[in-house]
Amino acid sequence: MNVVWESSPEVLTRIEQIENICGRDVGHGIQPLVEAAKGGLLGAARSIAEHPSPHVAIITGFFIPHGNPPAAENDGPIGCAHLAAGLERVGIPVRLVSDPLCLNAVQTAARAAGISTNVAYDIVPVDAVSAEDPSIAAIIKLWKNADPPVSHVIAIERAGPSSDGTVRNINGNDITAYTAPLHFLFTLSEIISIGIGDLGNELGMATLSPELIAKTIKHGERIACNIPCHYPIMCGVSNWGAMGLLLALALLRPDWKPSLTEGLTLEMDKHILTTLVNEEAAIDGDTGLPGFTIETFPWEYHGKVLTEILEVAGLSESV
Repeated sequence: MNVVWESSPEVLTRIEQIENICGRDVGHGIQPLVEAAKGGLLGAARSIAEHPSPHVAIITGFFIPHGNPPAAENDGPIGCAHLAAGLERVGIPVRLVSDPLCLNAVQTAARAAGISTNVAYDIVPVDAVSAEDPSIAAIIKLWKNADPPVSHVIAIERAGPSSDGTVRNINGNDITAYTAPLHFLFTLSEIISIGIGDLGNELGMATLSPELIAKTIKHGERIACNIPCHYPIMCGVSNWGAMGLLLALALLRPDWKPSLTEGLTLEMDKHILTTLVNEEAAIDGDTGLPGFTIETFPWEYHGKVLTEILEVAGLSESV
């Protein structure tokens, strides 16, 4: 089947504008990484838009052991929920991937976005892998035997191993024990990989080169992930990258746009965060505390970013 996707100069410019907004620095000094990743958003969206039978697995979940309480961070699950809901609405099979420590946050966010999930493979299947008993082979088999087989794997704010195999957080602390080896699902040669991150220690960021991360980010030489991807998307906040990908895909496929973006609203975004807070499922990864902030910024700040990218995509929202 030949898939027709929109590639006019206006659409390509809009996608570039969305990429620029999503790449806005929130204080980590990521601009050199944003520049190095330029074009990743278009490439990622195009790889899905032109695929004859896409099937997308989304990996997310970043556990904060020093949190009060220890929990998954809210950056990642929110973007995952928006992206998965949009893809599901246009009939693209989706499966969510996480580990037991982050599973509740991922499923809570997905449910808030209107997705029915079940580890036992209900409507949107959830592949859960523990750090203690990594049953990666069984999941790979499921992905290959699915109809259609998994074509894309997208990692959103998912920490990956550094050069010595250790997974580290922003401060260079070892969090390997809290991070199941989902990177093995991100490196399958027959599957297109998309990495969304905001620092350099996330899956896929090795495409930007560990040397650049080391020069750009504090503790970069220690935390830089050594797992590359086909299309890196570097953002100020990883949730933004997931929403930007959804809108870029909507611009490339106008036939999908109404369904893809139906739930990408300020009301829904706030609802997902509120649900995570009320159900005590996730915390702010920077402050380590529950509340209505993501990366220390209040929801209203994120709402303004969402408003900007919606306007660029030809949709109107206001905070």
